[in-house]
Amino acid sequence: QVQLVESGGGLVQAGGSLRLSCVASKNIVSINSMGWYRQAPGKQRELVATITTDGSTDYADSVKDRFIISRDNAKNTVYLQMNSLKPEDTAVYYCKVEWPPRLRAIGDFWGQGTQVTVSS
Repeated sequence: QVQLVESGGGLVQAGGSLRLSCVASKNIVSINSMGWYRQAPGKQRELVATITTDGSTDYADSVKDRFIISRDNAKNTVYLQMNSLKPEDTAVYYCKVEWPPRLRAIGDFWGQGTQVTVSS
C-alpha cells in the first residue's frame, strides 16, 4: 500500500518562497524515484520535478533555476523548495512514486495535494 501526504502550501506574493513536503508510507522514498506534479484549474496535471534514488534531478523548463527537489530518506519525505514564485505557479501540488518499468502495473497513487497560490 502506498500513501502520500503533501503539505506546506499556502498563499504567497510573487517572488516569495514555499517548501512543500510529501511524507510517504514505508520506505517508498528511499527505494524509488519520486516526482512532484501540479494541476491548475482547468488544466492537465503536469510534471514539475523528479529525483532518482541516486539523487539525480530533473525539472520542467518552467521551474528550472527556481525550484529544488530533494529527499530525506530517514524521514521518508520528499521536498520541493520553491523560490521566486510566479502567479503561474498557482496550482495544487502532488507527489508521486515514479515506478520503474517492472512495477508500473501497480499504477499511480496520489495524495490529497497541497494548494499553492501566488498573488501578483
